[in-house]
Amino acid sequence: MRRHGRNISGILILDKPEGESSNRSLQKVKRLFEAAKAGHTGSLDPLATGVLPLCFGEATKISQFLLDSNKAYRTKIKLGEKTSTGDSEGEVLAVKDPGHITLKDIEKALVNFRGEIQQVPSMYSALKHQGVPLYKLARAGKTVERKTRMVSIYELSLISFENTFLELDIHCSKGTYVRTLADDLGETLGVGAHVVALRRTQAGPFKLEQAQSYESLEQLRKDDDFSALDEFLIPADQAVMEIPEVVLPGATADYVLQGQAVIVRHLPSSGLVRLYKEATFIGIGEILDDGRVAPKRLFVS
Repeated sequence: MRRHGRNISGILILDKPEGESSNRSLQKVKRLFEAAKAGHTGSLDPLATGVLPLCFGEATKISQFLLDSNKAYRTKIKLGEKTSTGDSEGEVLAVKDPGHITLKDIEKALVNFRGEIQQVPSMYSALKHQGVPLYKLARAGKTVERKTRMVSIYELSLISFENTFLELDIHCSKGTYVRTLADDLGETLGVGAHVVALRRTQAGPFKLEQAQSYESLEQLRKDDDFSALDEFLIPADQAVMEIPEVVLPGATADYVLQGQAVIVRHLPSSGLVRLYKEATFIGIGEILDDGRVAPKRLFVS
């Protein structure tokens, strides 16, 4: 008899290993939990490690909020080599001696990459052109024009600089490509550069300290007893705690769950809200122009 999987709901913070795609990591964990439904919240390159939130069941409905959230990274960059991909997995296109680059040169260059900056996405990104991911076109030897995008670098700190390698801590908006930043920094310094290591330390509210390795999860799985694994599932509303909370009385919440907009006192003037039926999270609502709150993304109990 075919097993359709367990109807679990929640968010697992995975410490994605190096050399594995985000989808491969997702499928392994999904099988481990025997989950009926799961999805990740934006890809990490195979080279990258670190925070990868995985959403199970009803929690997949808030994955877009995590996709749109700010991120933080620790990256190691090598000066003196420009590559086709902006990281060490690409072909070396140019080599220059970076021996004359000083700490002062780097600090001066980094000023250009703080705040709102323009980036041209790499051809090896997951962005799509006419429905096809750019990296697939790049692997086929094709190059297409990409639009410049505005991204925000909230913090950019130099952690270390030794020989030809430097380490940076980056806190940035969604859509920021660290490989592109490294490549652009290399151009600014005049010697080329690429990423040799990348670790995501935060995605939205979730930090590296909360992340579990696949190996540690696998060790907990014994005799089809999922209780130890399920303890790592974080309630879905923890991903959207920056959105204002609205607690609805039971009867009012039932109208919302039927798809109706309702009048509630002391609502925010506009925007999205977290909706609760008394103490139970039931989804995301939206404030209408007439002051009512309408369901936008509801959870099935």
